[in-house]
Amino acid sequence: MLKKYLPYIALLVAAFLLFYVKKNQRGTKNKQHTEQVNKRITVNPLSPAENENRTEGFDRRYNNLVITKHARCRMACRHIDESEIKEILQSGSFNYDKVEDDARGKTYPVEGTTHDNQRVRIVFSPKPNGQMVVVTCVDLDTEWSCDCK
Repeated sequence: MLKKYLPYIALLVAAFLLFYVKKNQRGTKNKQHTEQVNKRITVNPLSPAENENRTEGFDRRYNNLVITKHARCRMACRHIDESEIKEILQSGSFNYDKVEDDARGKTYPVEGTTHDNQRVRIVFSPKPNGQMVVVTCVDLDTEWSCDCK
């Protein structure tokens, strides 16, 4: 009778072991839960002079450029290198329709064509400490397969 149920018992033990290992993995104990708040904001069209005020606080210098893990993964998938990021930061144009402001700060999508004729959108988030954070990268012409989360 025990032989009949032995595979089920082994499967159950393996499932509990997997659950225990996943629950107690290194690095998961002290993570703080962060909540992302997505709010839709309706914005009236602005004149060109008013548009300039929407980029207030955005500094195109890249003395302290920080590229997030997510952005690095997207860069690898879309064949975008750091020189292209800097190029778009310096000479790209703002996509004012995609500027977002949430609890984590304001993000500025900057679009342009790189030196290898790739049309891209790079999302930057300036921080008060002088850092310019690269949030993500998008190729506007090609849909690349990517396993980034």
